[in-house]
Order: sequence, then structure tokens, then C-alpha cells
Amino acid sequence: MISETTRAAVFVVLTVAPGGEQAVREALGGLAALVRSLGFRKPGEKLSCVTGIGSAAWDRLFAGPRPAELHPFRELRGARHTAPATPGDVLLHIRAQRLDLCFELASIVTRRLAGAARVVDETHGFTYFDQRDLLGFVDGTENPVGRAAVSAALIGEEDPEFAGGSYVVVQKYLHDLDAWDGLTVEEQQHVVGRTKLEDIELPEGVQRPDSHVAVNQVLGADGEERQILRANMPFGSVADGRFGTYFIGYGRTPEVTEQMLRNMFLGTDEAPHDRILDFSTAVTGSLFAVPPAGFLDALPPAPGAEAPEARPAGQPADVPLDSSLRIGSLKPVPTSTKAE
Repeated sequence: MISETTRAAVFVVLTVAPGGEQAVREALGGLAALVRSLGFRKPGEKLSCVTGIGSAAWDRLFAGPRPAELHPFRELRGARHTAPATPGDVLLHIRAQRLDLCFELASIVTRRLAGAARVVDETHGFTYFDQRDLLGFVDGTENPVGRAAVSAALIGEEDPEFAGGSYVVVQKYLHDLDAWDGLTVEEQQHVVGRTKLEDIELPEGVQRPDSHVAVNQVLGADGEERQILRANMPFGSVADGRFGTYFIGYGRTPEVTEQMLRNMFLGTDEAPHDRILDFSTAVTGSLFAVPPAGFLDALPPAPGAEAPEARPAGQPADVPLDSSLRIGSLKPVPTSTKAE
């Protein structure tokens, strides 16, 4: 999750078919080894995959505890704009400096899941000039860095079973570029709340209360701004005339992202809605929990399954109980759920 920006990404959302749970468990358990194998062929290209599990799928895949704040994405229906809730059991957020690596990983995983899970959304993201979206503005300027990023994005000791994991909300927004381009640059800046060329936040008194920047400020009880970690990317098709932004926000709790969305779609005391929604339409919406590193290396038992046999003291978790090395297996390394 917390990693340098890459030039390409593939976002895959799947639903698990009835009876497909075991195949999905096996694919998740082998994902890290697959990332490692593909990444070894092109070192330095930063191939990684963050895996998220939806609320309904969690209890179908795993016995035992679940992340404390995991729940289905909640649709928001405002006076003018709607944030829809759409199906999603598994999220693959695949990143690399090259799209071919992302595509190869997505292709292999989805082939292995054939018949067990269905792809309901696939989006190929790309870096657009100097981290701009297709509206022409820099995206992600206010992302926290360093310790602030860790605090904003990763679950802490408030949920010790899943400390180091995260919650992630994804939404696919389609832009009406014809209407957007009909605005002057000054009007566009008032919609976003930043200057277009220099990427500087508009000063108090000039900043409008319905601007995207103003509406997305969420304050805690102590008056400090609460943050999330965004990894948004543009996408588009010239042939279809569909252009947009894939929003993906990681948070220690989903509440911060959900409050931002409530502000955007339902409005605030000062604004009826986020003005950017007059040019950007949300067409998907899902919430996932990202397990901490190591979770997918040694999956909890499947629902209804017996607890695994006790392991002799000192025997590594990645060595089977029969002590076989299982050469050629897809047993993962402990980096399967977090970007490196």
C-alpha cells in the first residue's frame, strides 16, 4: 500500500461464485509467490499486488475473527448525485512501472480463478504527465508521507488481529470532458480548489465551500485533519469516449473515506454537494479489507473446517508438516498483501 508511485496499474474486482471458495483460497495463498516469480523476470519494475477482501466474501473464505470495521459499501443518494454500491468480493490492486507486468499478473490470476470467480470490473490505469488526472489537475497532492502515511493507512493496535492491514474503498468515476472543457480555467480552479498549472491550494476567502478541496477536509475531535492514502489513476478509451479517474483510498478506518463521500454526495452545512460531481459520475463503489502481511501466507481455516494440526516448535510456517520442501509449489512469501 505505502510505496512509491508507479507508472501503471490494473485494478481487478471479482465476485466469488457459489462453490468457488476453495479455488479462491488457493489462488490467494499462491499470489505472493506468483508476484515474486514475475517480478524476478523484470527486476526494478516494482511489481506488487495488494489484495482486498469484501465483507460478504470474508465469512465465506475464512473462519475466525474478521476486521472490526469491515462492512458492505453503503450507497449514498444525494439530491443530485449518487454513489452506487456495486458487487465486489476480491480486489486486486496490481502496480508496476510497466503495464505488461500488471497485465500478465492479472491474466494468470484470473485464468486460475476461471469458474470460481468472475471479473466484474477491470480498469487499466496510467500515469498522466506530472501525476495529473484527465481534468488536467494534479491528483494526490495532499497524500500523507512517512509516519503520517502509516498512521493514516494502516490498522493499529485498536484491532490487533489485523494490525498492519488496511481498509480500501474503490470507485470508478467517469468525466464529462466536453462540459468540463467548456469552463474557463478560472472556473475549473474554483471547482477543484487548486490552481491548475502550479497546483497551489486557493487561499481562504477565494476557496469556495463546494470545491473538491474544501468538501474533502475531514477534521477529528481534536481539530486535526484526518487523512487517507490515495493511489488514484486516470483511465480512458478514445474509441468508447469514456474517460475517468479510478479512485482508490486506503485508510486505517473506512470512516474517514466514508465521511469524505458523505460530504461529497450528501453535502455539508456550507455546500449542497461537491461541485466536481457535476462533471464526474461515480459508476462503481466497493469496500474491502486488506489483511496484514503474513495473513495470506498461512490462511485461517475455511469456514466449517477443522483447525490445522499443531506445528512442531521451531518449524517454519512455510514448511509443510510432512517436512517436504514441495519444490514448485506456489507457497507465498510474507509480502502478499502489501506493496513493497
